[in-house]
Amino acid sequence: MNHLDYKLLQALDVILREQSFERAAQQLHITQSAISQRIKQLELLVAQPVLIRTQPIQLTAMGQLLLTHYQQVQQLEQALLPHLSPNTLLKPLSVTIATNADSLATWLIPALTPLLQPGLIELNLLIEDENRTIDRLRRGEAFGAITTQQEALPGCQSELLGYMDYVLTASPNFITQYFPHGLTEEALRKAPGVAFDQRDDMHVSFVEKHFGLPPGSYPCHTVRSSEAFVALAKAGVAYCLIPKLQITAELTSGQLVELMPDTPLRERRLFWQRWILEKGIYRQISQHLLNQAHQIFPQQ
Repeated sequence: MNHLDYKLLQALDVILREQSFERAAQQLHITQSAISQRIKQLELLVAQPVLIRTQPIQLTAMGQLLLTHYQQVQQLEQALLPHLSPNTLLKPLSVTIATNADSLATWLIPALTPLLQPGLIELNLLIEDENRTIDRLRRGEAFGAITTQQEALPGCQSELLGYMDYVLTASPNFITQYFPHGLTEEALRKAPGVAFDQRDDMHVSFVEKHFGLPPGSYPCHTVRSSEAFVALAKAGVAYCLIPKLQITAELTSGQLVELMPDTPLRERRLFWQRWILEKGIYRQISQHLLNQAHQIFPQQ
C-alpha cells in the first residue's frame, strides 16, 4: 500500500457518524451499494476489517486508527483553507464531542456559544456517563471527551477542567413523605432515587458508601437526562444527586433542599481529553471549554 484513498476514509467517517450505510450514502449522494463497496475497498487496502457490523456500528482497532487519522487531516485542512482562499465562505466544521449529561445541562453550551453564534461549527454531541465518554474518544467517534479519566489516551492530551460538586437533594414534600426522621437506612429502602442509566455508579456508590445499601435493595428510576433529574426532584417524586451549579436557584428559593448539607459531595473530577494535534477551530474549542470550566469549577 503506497497511499491512502481519502474517499474511502470519508465513507468510514460518515457511516460511523450516521450509524447507517443508507443514511451515509444519502449524505454522500451515492448509492448504498457504492458506499458498501468503498468500505470493502478500504478493507482490501489494509487487509483487515475496519467495521464491526453490529448495532451500533463499531470500529475495529484498524478502523479506529484510520478514522482518527482522517479526522485529524480534516482538521488540518480546515485550518489551511482560509489561507488558500481567504474570500471563500467556508462551511461550518462538523465537530463531535463526547460529554456527560451534567456538563451539557450546566456549562458546556455557554462555553461553546461564542463559536456557535457565528456558525463556525456544526456540533454533534454524544451523551454518555462521564466514566464512559472516554470510550467514544478511544473509538475515534469524537475529537474530545469530558471524562473522569485523567490518564491521556495514546495520541491525546488531558487537562483538568475542575471538580463538579454535587448535592443530594429533594423537595420539601418528598422529605416530609419519606424522610420525616431524617436519612435512615430504613427510609432509603422505600424512597425512590434516580440514576442516569443501569451502569451509572454515582448514585449506587453514594448510597452504598454512606448507608451500606447494596444495589437493588431500594427503588431507583433510570433517566438519561440531567434536566429530568431536576424535574423529578422538584415534582416531589424522587431524591437525587444533582450538580450544585444546576440548582442554585431552586436551593435559594426552597423548591429543593439539601439532604446532607454538612457532608461534602465532591464526587466528580472532570478532565478534557482531546487529540494532541490541535489546529484552528479545534484549538479554539479547547480554549473555550477550559476557560469556562476554570471560571466556574474548583480546581482542587
